[in-house]
Amino acid sequence: MTTILCIETSGHTCSVSLGSDGVCIFHRSDNAGQAHSRLLHPFIQDALNHAREQDLSINAVAVSAGPGSYTGLRIGVSAAKGIAYALDIPLLAVETLDLLASTALQHVNNCDALLCPMIDARRMEVYTALYNQQLQTIQPISASIIDHHSFEDTLASTPVCFFGSGAAKCKDVLSSPNALFLETIDTDARYMCGLAQNLYEKNHSVDVAYFAPHYLKDFVATRPHNKVLDRTSR
Repeated sequence: MTTILCIETSGHTCSVSLGSDGVCIFHRSDNAGQAHSRLLHPFIQDALNHAREQDLSINAVAVSAGPGSYTGLRIGVSAAKGIAYALDIPLLAVETLDLLASTALQHVNNCDALLCPMIDARRMEVYTALYNQQLQTIQPISASIIDHHSFEDTLASTPVCFFGSGAAKCKDVLSSPNALFLETIDTDARYMCGLAQNLYEKNHSVDVAYFAPHYLKDFVATRPHNKVLDRTSR
């Protein structure tokens, strides 16, 4: 039996799960947002306590690899690295868009539709990719600005299901009848278990020391709107 600790912090939800041979056996989550640094470690401790109570050994730790929130990804990856190093177990990196596509697949009714997860990247930009229903990549991950011409050639002949935190703002822009939208599809560690198990069985681990999440864009610090009086200027 393989037990994998899964950590997902790439978006609004902070979540942790335990997978046993790819099946979720424990889950904690909070979708209030802005609380990842406070909630993640108690969730992890609850998961480890559950594993201990069930006499299970943790064989690997899986973490969302991005793209997603810069701060959220750093929090999750830092925690996962610490656990993998301390327990001397493999670190598995699950692509966030793969996770969204896998989650959405169980809600798709059109067998011909392609899957297009979208993560909000501010304004009309999204992190996105395109998959078929065998979860094979049709269009690789990119940061894309959505306009009326986005996915034009694909939508001309094929239905596409759009979902994720960036999909809602694209509804009015992608007006093709082949553009389908799925609601309430979000990243959550409970859906990582199968993907993590697959990576573990294929021995697709990453280097604990050198792995970094896929931000896609450089982090940009912004100035606060409220100006603070500079005492030296008096």
